[in-house]
Amino acid sequence: MKNKFKIKGLDCANCAAELERAIQKIEGVQSASISFMTEKLVIECDETQRDEIIKNIKKVIKREEPDVDIEEA
Repeated sequence: MKNKFKIKGLDCANCAAELERAIQKIEGVQSASISFMTEKLVIECDETQRDEIIKNIKKVIKREEPDVDIEEA
């Protein structure tokens, strides 16, 4: 199932691409796509692990881009 999030504070398209690659490496994430222009993150993941995956995504974002905020859309 697709999950959509709003991402605020991304500085550049390269930062978005780096975050996208890092999120795709999280166990349980089947696909991840970040649009720098619309500030949206769309992930497909195993619904049984959804809460754990979202927690891991937030950790990755804070580690890679500390000034970026994420919230469910």
